[in-house]
Amino acid sequence: MTLEDSDALGWRSVADLIGDHPDADVALIGAGLNERSLTPGRCDLGPKAFRAVLPRFSTYDVETGETLEVKIHDAGDLALKAVTPANAFEPVRDAVAAQASRGLTVLIGGNNAITRPGVHGPGLGRTGLLTLDAHFDLRDTDQGLTNGNPVQALLEDGLDGRRISQVGLAPFANTKRAHEKAKAAGISVRTARECREQGMAVVVAEELERLSGLCEVIYVDFDIDVIDRSQWPASPGARPGGVSAQDFFDATRVIGAHPKVRAVDLTEYDPSLEIGDLGSLTAGRWFCELLAGFEAR
Repeated sequence: MTLEDSDALGWRSVADLIGDHPDADVALIGAGLNERSLTPGRCDLGPKAFRAVLPRFSTYDVETGETLEVKIHDAGDLALKAVTPANAFEPVRDAVAAQASRGLTVLIGGNNAITRPGVHGPGLGRTGLLTLDAHFDLRDTDQGLTNGNPVQALLEDGLDGRRISQVGLAPFANTKRAHEKAKAAGISVRTARECREQGMAVVVAEELERLSGLCEVIYVDFDIDVIDRSQWPASPGARPGGVSAQDFFDATRVIGAHPKVRAVDLTEYDPSLEIGDLGSLTAGRWFCELLAGFEAR
């Protein structure tokens, strides 16, 4: 056996699936937007930390016996250093729109302000939004765009609230006013308790089915602070009592498998808050689950 054939010192990793593959079904874009985060942090470090951890993941899933084979086109990182959410709108929107022919486009943030332009990428009039998030992100926009108001901004852009599903909302992490806004707009609201009691994958499947009847394309915002803080310390907004990492992974695979999901983002990953490498490993596993779901389409 040659060293190239041996697995003694390494394995085929998820990182090996990523490269310059113009015809790939999946595209990866780094979008390290950090400006105007309500809690200061370093979400701009997310894309680099995410890519760095991928060699630690094998392409083989021992639970299903399946091996990831999908090629992923690396579309690079957007130049968003010191760029405000308002000024990041066109670069992020256009980067997502440029990958429209692919089956799935993956944005790695960056704070949650990338979600608004991300939804515009496939076209606002044809797209629905599913968020996995502890927060409504319905803060007012009178003081400008932040990571706390992308959903509010999308409503003001003209997105029909009935085409929005929000899953994983946490108690004592939102205001009554935001909840009332969501209800008045027709947004479907599913709490963290519902996810724990029914299973997040079940709740997500229900919301995907609902959105499928209302739109051509579904965009998913994975605000990773939806995970319980004991399992996910690397977001300033993560709280005790969130969903489990395993529930998050299970829901991710369901989302990846849905044919109308054409673009997703991972937001609010702040590597500066890492404990060990728990954050990067969680983000990497999320990506594996997303790809496994996509390959099941």
